Amino acid sequence: MSAAEWKKKCEDEWSLQGAPMPDSLDWKSVYEAKPLGRNLLKNPTPHGLSKDVPPPEPELPEVPRHGPPRFQPDGDFTGWTTSTEVLPYDTSGIPEGVVVCYLPQYSWFSMEQVVDLKTEGLWDELLDEFQPEIVIQDWYEESQVHESIYQLHVKLLGADKTTVISEYSVNPTEDLSMYSHNWKEVSHVFSGYGPGVRYVHFLHRLKNKFMVEFFPTLFACSSVIVRPVKTST
Repeated sequence: MSAAEWKKKCEDEWSLQGAPMPDSLDWKSVYEAKPLGRNLLKNPTPHGLSKDVPPPEPELPEVPRHGPPRFQPDGDFTGWTTSTEVLPYDTSGIPEGVVVCYLPQYSWFSMEQVVDLKTEGLWDELLDEFQPEIVIQDWYEESQVHESIYQLHVKLLGADKTTVISEYSVNPTEDLSMYSHNWKEVSHVFSGYGPGVRYVHFLHRLKNKFMVEFFPTLFACSSVIVRPVKTST
């Protein structure tokens, strides 16, 4: 196929009519990279779970293990930068003189990635002029661990990786009076964000609890998807 034919193939398959598509680009490479419509996050399901199947119920042994404190869940976190923040014990509700055998200790487990949009196959003119929608989606486990178990922070960054062009944060509160143990969806669409976006910084934090046993909060199917939809500024 000629360069013009590859360009036309990209235009037709992604419905980019009216989008800036300079002839200087290698349209065969762009097409093969498939930057539009696919998940740009690496390893989006480190726990091997799917949002289409309910989260697994925790398996509790008949006899507590009484092992050393644990603050990080199991999983293959290749592609993610991870960190753990162990929170201090909360003794505020304990009356004076009461003997406490066990107290829950909580920790935040953070996972983040930076998506390089140009490396993934997008081009300057599309990002600056067409400004396609950038769709963020995540699913976390509804659990009884704590009233605050999930946080999401996403930033659209400039070429220097420090200039924040647009951002979105959410910190939901859980209803501990009900237990359905389903996946809860968190999503956001960036549109009309202005020129200069070159990176997406995706960070979410999930709270875990240790009290004799370890109780994690799981997640599944995180995604950053660029859709070929032009939005107004």
